[in-house]
Amino acid sequence: MPSMPCRPFVRLIDLDRLVPAFIVVLALSLAPLALAASPVDRPSQPALQEAAAKDDAWFKSDAGRAFLDHVVSWQNANGGWWKAYDPRVPRPAHIAPPAAHIGAPNDQTSQWMRTSTFDNGATTTEMRLLARGHRLTSDPSYARAFERGLTFIFDSQYPHGGWPQRFPLEDNYGRHVTFNDRLTVNVMELLRDVADGKPGYDFVPADERKRAREAFGRGIEAILKCQYRDKSGKLAAWGQQHDEVTFAPTHARSYELPSLTASESSDITLLLMSLPDPDARVREAVEASVAWFEATKIPGKRYDKKLDANGRLSDRVLSDDPAGVLWARFYELDTNKPFFCNRDGVKTDVYANVLQERRAGYMWFGPWGTRVIEAYPKWKARTGSPQASGR
Repeated sequence: MPSMPCRPFVRLIDLDRLVPAFIVVLALSLAPLALAASPVDRPSQPALQEAAAKDDAWFKSDAGRAFLDHVVSWQNANGGWWKAYDPRVPRPAHIAPPAAHIGAPNDQTSQWMRTSTFDNGATTTEMRLLARGHRLTSDPSYARAFERGLTFIFDSQYPHGGWPQRFPLEDNYGRHVTFNDRLTVNVMELLRDVADGKPGYDFVPADERKRAREAFGRGIEAILKCQYRDKSGKLAAWGQQHDEVTFAPTHARSYELPSLTASESSDITLLLMSLPDPDARVREAVEASVAWFEATKIPGKRYDKKLDANGRLSDRVLSDDPAGVLWARFYELDTNKPFFCNRDGVKTDVYANVLQERRAGYMWFGPWGTRVIEAYPKWKARTGSPQASGR
């Protein structure tokens, strides 16, 4: 019998169709595992702020207690927290390390995970939630976690009084004295509540309250040291971050260049205005800051968000408005000229030169100085005329 030709078995299976289908099925089956293995891929603040807005009954409920227990579980060994994690779930025993390339240089997720931070309200928000939880439930674990956070605040403060963005210190912009996004103001307002034994914070031992008051005082000293004095010797405002040695305004991310910043300066000025018995140096600092805000305001403009068809922020536009008053995010150090910047770090004085990605992703203008100017008359009436300090 003649032999039959052997037909290749591969023709019985259509590999061109099978392989792509297999890859799709595999990807879909692994997607939940990837998500479950990455609880640090989301900012924690939205969930934390949602919890902070709950009523007291929620904090006493099983759901509220579980949430606070999760927050405690995410506390790092040094007493601080990250700014990216999911507080809706407990911290897993093992967290898969993020890819080293995620994020810009000096701003990668893997770098942030080596430290704890105060950035974007991290650590101070968790501490305030835990203090409230302790007040309502008397759970000692919340008090212990709060006190570990307080130790982190004490440990991370520079001897001169400033706070870095992250701790322990590393060789990146996180080591600068940081005012960006209310960082120092958030820390100091919490310290003041602790020092004063405000309701909800009176569980803190007396010696720790004393340390909080001393740390607050050093923080004021750092703020005064960082206030920029221009080439003519005139005091002005503050930057987003300052060199931890020279106190000069310095850089952070590629589009955050050394500058004076209206947003952060308004928060700092209002903190100084809140001091019950300001000395001559504080009064001088406030007077100089108010004068700077008056000199740098941009009248006749408004700044609006634009949303796409899906309701997502797609752009921010600057337009004419006779009743509008704005301040720029960044001003040149010695000319007070507004400037802008793309991710390439190249400075421009024309807002239209900012790419759409950076216009949508960053606040370049705001009404920040309005609060300062409106608060000034009452502060002036309460404190009287400034006295020259010669600093």
